[in-house]
Amino acid sequence: MVSDSVWLGSGRSTVFKLAKLVSGITVLVWAGMVINRLFFGGNGMYELLRPEGGIMATLIMVLIGLTVIMWSIYLSDFKGAIETEQDGIFDKVSLVLSRVAMLSIIAIEVVMLYEVVSRYVFNAPTLWANEMSLWIASILFLLAGVYAMQQRSHIRIYVIYDMFPRWAKKAADTVSVALISLFSFCLVWGGYNEALLKFTRMEKYGTAWNPPIPATVKPLILILIVLVTLQAISNLIADWNKDDSHSPEDEIDQTEIENIRKTLEK
Repeated sequence: MVSDSVWLGSGRSTVFKLAKLVSGITVLVWAGMVINRLFFGGNGMYELLRPEGGIMATLIMVLIGLTVIMWSIYLSDFKGAIETEQDGIFDKVSLVLSRVAMLSIIAIEVVMLYEVVSRYVFNAPTLWANEMSLWIASILFLLAGVYAMQQRSHIRIYVIYDMFPRWAKKAADTVSVALISLFSFCLVWGGYNEALLKFTRMEKYGTAWNPPIPATVKPLILILIVLVTLQAISNLIADWNKDDSHSPEDEIDQTEIENIRKTLEK
């Protein structure tokens, strides 16, 4: 089990146990809130992000956050079939964030399933499901950018690049990272005050549920663009002494082809 570890090594089992522990506590607290809501008229999802949500609402949100983080750390220790090797100084952070993005897809599916069942089976549509799915999807989109940079899966055109000698490739890579850093600096410089204002006044979305989407997403945009820049710098350092050439065969996903073949054989 430790032999296929990406970065946790012998600590993987400890993280797994902690993830299960936090998940169990989260489920128990959530079940208590559901029972309180159903039988004693307690607070529900609508009140979670409002002052009337109380300490239990704050507790469940903290526990959900810890659960996602712990499982993301644990899952980041497994290498996907089509993932590149971790060789950069910032790759561990990006891998953990990629697992947060992976779990957020499941969260969107759960929210939308709840809305469909509530609306069409019990004729009781929610006020929060649409905004919640949009909120999670926006975070997923931002996290995916960091992961795409770490996996070098962003759009790159190698036709001219592969003609360069190694020193010219290094120069091109350096200029590329410098431009990314410049863009990041300009974006943070221009958007910092607005993001800080939205966050400090907890600007709401303006719907029936009225969650603080602008107050959270705007600062997160600036944070994630900085993380993308750090990952680009990490890639530059990791790839500095590599001399990789590219061909159309690099775009072929052999693992996916093999999975399709196995499916057709069945």
